[in-house]
Amino acid sequence: MPRTSSELDELLRRSDGRGYRAYRDIRGRWQFHHFTLHVDHVQGDPFASPSRVRVRVDPAVAALPGWAYEGRSRRVGLENLLARQFARGAASGCGRRGSGKSGLVEIDTPGQEVLSATATRVEDTGLVEARFLVGLPAAGRRVLGREAWAVLGEEVPRIVEAALSFPALDEAAVRRAVETNEDAEFLRAEMVRRGCIAFVADGSVLPRRSGVDERPLSGEAVVPFQSPESLRETITLPNAGEVRGMAVPAGVTLIVGGGFHGKSTLLEALKRGVYNHRPGDGRERVVTDSDAVAIRAEDGRRVEGADISPFIRNLPFGRGTEFFRTENASGSTSQAANIVEALELGARALLVDEDTAATNFMIRDRRMQQLISAEKEPITPFIDRVRALHRDLGVSTVLVIGGCGDYFDEADTVIAMENYAPADVTARAKAIAAEMRAERESEDGGGFGESPARRPDPDSIDPRRGRREVSVKTRGWDTICFGEETMDLSSVEQIVDASQTRAIADALLRVREFARAGGTVAEVVDAVMEGVAADGLDFLGGRKSGGYAEFRRYELAAALNRLRSLRAERPSSVGAPRR
Repeated sequence: MPRTSSELDELLRRSDGRGYRAYRDIRGRWQFHHFTLHVDHVQGDPFASPSRVRVRVDPAVAALPGWAYEGRSRRVGLENLLARQFARGAASGCGRRGSGKSGLVEIDTPGQEVLSATATRVEDTGLVEARFLVGLPAAGRRVLGREAWAVLGEEVPRIVEAALSFPALDEAAVRRAVETNEDAEFLRAEMVRRGCIAFVADGSVLPRRSGVDERPLSGEAVVPFQSPESLRETITLPNAGEVRGMAVPAGVTLIVGGGFHGKSTLLEALKRGVYNHRPGDGRERVVTDSDAVAIRAEDGRRVEGADISPFIRNLPFGRGTEFFRTENASGSTSQAANIVEALELGARALLVDEDTAATNFMIRDRRMQQLISAEKEPITPFIDRVRALHRDLGVSTVLVIGGCGDYFDEADTVIAMENYAPADVTARAKAIAAEMRAERESEDGGGFGESPARRPDPDSIDPRRGRREVSVKTRGWDTICFGEETMDLSSVEQIVDASQTRAIADALLRVREFARAGGTVAEVVDAVMEGVAADGLDFLGGRKSGGYAEFRRYELAAALNRLRSLRAERPSSVGAPRR
């Protein structure tokens, strides 16, 4: 049975002035009038990581209408809204109340993307749970009991009442949040059903404020997106009704145009379109096939056992590429590895920007072919494989290209960006290709087979560090410290939130567990994803973390592939792992 809030008040007052360890006594459940407070973990001192706290609000108090959380997409939209409301309430009233992190009340706040996360949860019954951090107040390392009650007994109830109770919320904002998310899910599924890989609604705002601020750009210079008539599709959404916009068909699509005219801006929107976006983001109705993967060159990354032979063969000194290993990949070998690793996990579309690609991987012109014959060049350039990817594997490509018209021969669709406005120039590009024949010789190596499987060695996925059996930490969204290894994920462009990185870091422990059953990389990654689908993100760890957000199989596999200690082998047959 939980203790009462009055007992918590009395306990904190008695603890006032004692050593900081006295706070350990508040761990457990405390019943307030409208909610239950759970103190799951108490920090060791005021400068340590804050204490982990939860509140669970009874359905009768939360009073959420059924329409607000009916179905997964509506529920996720609602949970994101509640987390934002909680964060807003914490920012408006909580401040420093002593040494270190004293007085902090902080929840994991969503960014522009709408991701299923553990910060707030709405259960089937309508019960609402919020998970957050509290810095327990101290003077030096002495308990400030009265200040602690002001936080736990006054500030937290105020935030709960304002953020987690439907009567206190703006009903119109709730409707926008849940309906926008539901419409995005419907739109993505409908585009795939129609044989397209992406959709950009008319009126969308694609430019962002800066490279570090994903909020939409505003002002007179912003050009709302308008689809070329030839690529326009009309979809009737469940809530918003008819929406019109540009459908990107399956196949090979080029995005061309002059510098600074919006090519990369459009591609960046498509990269993030694998996730839904919050109302007001400008990209709420920009959706991309959830199996689309951004590809780039990544000098210096480690590669373990990738079959890059579709792109690279006949390396010097007879070095094979069917099971390629290197501690320091070049631009071309890293880009080849990134592609085949995405294919290994089932990618259906590749998103490539020439600005972040290896030039010698993308094309060899006629003059270079004359100087260095095909027999002396290990690389089969992407231009000679992009058509086979779609023909043989059904994998589409969207490519930003500004410097090589030879790709016109391979394209199904060509979109030109001018002053951030798209135009369908496919016919003109094909006419130019017919009039001005490319002088280069095709170096196509034939069909594009399935990517061979790899089996990871579980002992190489080692989280030990010194005397600690498990040492897993993250820094921001782009770094995981896993045991003795530091993993750089800065080139994994579709990780968009530090909460995804935290979840991926702990998911690697599950990968290690499933790898013991002998599965392939794809099988063990999918076993983790199945566990998350069945049990939620709490499946990843032994504690109730409020700092996880959903991730895709591709980003989990990308993290595994960048673990420098990873060892893999090519099995003849491997059984699937068991949960």
